[in-house]
This record gives sequence, structure tokens and C-alpha cells, in this order.
Amino acid sequence: MTESSFDERRIFMTLNQLKYFCETCRCHSITAAANQLFVTQPAISLAIRELEAEFGITLFTRFNNRLTLTEDGALFYKKADYILQYCKDMQFELNGSRIQQNPIHVGIPPVLSSFFFPGLIDAYRSKYPDALVSLEEYGSVRACDLVLEDKLDLALVNMEMYNIDQLNSHVLIHDQLVFCVSPEHPLANHTSIKAADLDHQNVILFNKDSVQNAILRTRFDFGNVHPNIIMQGNQLYTMINFIRSGTVGCFLYSCITAGLPKYKAMPMEPPMKTDIGIVWKKGRYLTTQMQNFITFVKKYYDA
Repeated sequence: MTESSFDERRIFMTLNQLKYFCETCRCHSITAAANQLFVTQPAISLAIRELEAEFGITLFTRFNNRLTLTEDGALFYKKADYILQYCKDMQFELNGSRIQQNPIHVGIPPVLSSFFFPGLIDAYRSKYPDALVSLEEYGSVRACDLVLEDKLDLALVNMEMYNIDQLNSHVLIHDQLVFCVSPEHPLANHTSIKAADLDHQNVILFNKDSVQNAILRTRFDFGNVHPNIIMQGNQLYTMINFIRSGTVGCFLYSCITAGLPKYKAMPMEPPMKTDIGIVWKKGRYLTTQMQNFITFVKKYYDA
């Protein structure tokens, strides 16, 4: 099926059919989709059969009890998802202030939330006082997955993602990871840190759903380095308390350590450059609120 292959017959599909189909795509299962939508499995099966009959295409193939989109199905999903998002925004635009404004759901890594968002959100709310933003803390890996699943509208993430090309993105900050310790730490006299320096050292990493965790573990494995990973966390306050002991080091973004003058922050050798940016799903209809937020964030960090 190509985008120009439909004839000019009357289309009878319903929004409910599209909703059932799109949820099945995301769940790869009629059973799971039915549970998510609180409808019966036969209702979803019927909706899919009716769509296939109406357009003369096969939407799914089944393998090992898992549904996979066909080529036609993938194109249909892209269009169906756009229609549902467009209708949702149109409902708000037409009703205006008569219905409560839906918040923008924005994901952000917990370690960055206290550094990035207070000033940004204050400035955004000053310009758009009626806008609602719901901040949800996730590591970059999980946040990107949720954006692709339409469970987050936008996310602030570490851009060193294996699937970043699946998303629209804009780099906001160029940064690097540094190893942060107290002045009493055995490595505090170093000007830079190699992976080998951390063999059997006490180290804190970000959570497993973070890009930083995956990148550092890859570097350790490549150099056959075995640090003592005593915690994988996401709360900056807790990490700093561990560092204060003088026996533990932690990897942080250099933009964060700039606000921690009591501690020693050493770049990695070779450097671990990283970009922090905003991402949103390709092909998704952007509401006016989402467009305003993206534009504002770009200008805020470009200023």
C-alpha cells in the first residue's frame, strides 16, 4: 500500500477502531490492548478485521503469539496515530477554556531535574501562566521509550542513545561526564581519570535506565576494569552524601559539579563528551502547547 493507493470511496472507519488498532500496535497483543483499554478482546479483533476489510490490506502478522505490523500496517499506524493526536488537540482548540487544559507530560532524568528545571519552568510559566506541565522522572533510556510509546509528550535526555534517530531532537547543552570525589579521596590528586584508575575503587553510577550507566559499563568491560559499584542511584543528594565520606566517587555531568565547589571533578581520559537535548516522537502531531514548549526551551538554552 502506498500513500496514494486509496481510491475515492467513502471511508467508514471510526476513531474507536483507530484507537483499538493503535493500542494493539503498542502492546503487540490483542489481550494486552484489551486490558489497557478496558474492553473485550472480541471488540478489538472485530475493529482490526473491519479496518482490514475496508482498506483491503493485512495489518498484522502473528509469530510466537506476538503481533507484528506488516509494511501496510506500519504505514496505517503512522497515519492512524496522527489522526488520533490531531483529534485530541482539535477537541481542546474548539472547546478552548471550557475544558480543563491537558498538561504536557515531560520526562527528565532525576539527576538533572534539580539542575535544569526550576529556572526553566519558572520562566516558562511566567510567559505561559495558564500552561500545565507534568514533570516525570525517568532515566534517558526509559524516557525515550515512553516518548516512542506516546506515554510522554517530550523528554530532556542524554542524546547518546542507540535509537535517537527514531526521534526528533534538538541539542540544548554540550557537556561531559566527570568523576567527582571529596578532597580526601585517594584519587583527588589526579587531574584526569582513566578507566583503569577505577579498578576496585568504590563507584556510584546512575540507574540502569540511564545512558551514562550503559556507556560506562561498556568502557569498563572494554578495559577489563572491575570497579566496586556500591550503588546505582538517581538522587543527587544521596550521591553527594556518599562522596562526602572520602572513599566513594561518582560520575556526574560537569554542569552539575560546577555548583559543587567543595568537591574535585576530574574529566575522563579520553573525554566522555555528551549532549543533553529535548526529544519528541517523529510523525506525531504536536499540539500548540507542545510546540510552544519546544520553541521556548530552544530559545532558553540558546540565549
